[in-house]
Amino acid sequence: MGTRGREIIGLDVDKLIELLNKALADEWLAYYQYWIGAKVAEGPMRGEVVAELELHATEELGHALLLVTRIIQIGGTPLLDPKEWSEKTNCGYEIPSDPYVESLLKQNIAGEQCAISVYQKLAEITATKDPITYEIVVSILADEVEHEEDLEALQEDINLMKMRHA
Repeated sequence: MGTRGREIIGLDVDKLIELLNKALADEWLAYYQYWIGAKVAEGPMRGEVVAELELHATEELGHALLLVTRIIQIGGTPLLDPKEWSEKTNCGYEIPSDPYVESLLKQNIAGEQCAISVYQKLAEITATKDPITYEIVVSILADEVEHEEDLEALQEDINLMKMRHA
């Protein structure tokens, strides 16, 4: 990274790299949770749920790319070993051992809610200290809010369908 580019960050760059790597671990785990969930999903509205999970998986991978790029730009090293993902994660990984769509939606809604909290905190930390990272995390935050909304809408649709057929 350029010396001046690192100097304009008004906070501890090493601490920022650590926080971004934790978010990176979350994104890789979220990617896999969505991706594998889409493969094993069963139940009502499976097609709609699978399509949403696959879309979200792709977007989580895009978030990982944004984070890796920024970590490198500010002179850091992104997590290199997948074993570190589970050690560094903020949000964890919930094994989709129950492939029923409602279980998958519940797991992924909880994951998105955690991600919203993580990116809200990152936005607060970087808001006046690092405009470049701030823009990246706000962009990711907007996606995570949309993901939560999309998943909750699917859950509502399933609930309505069940009520109509009860």
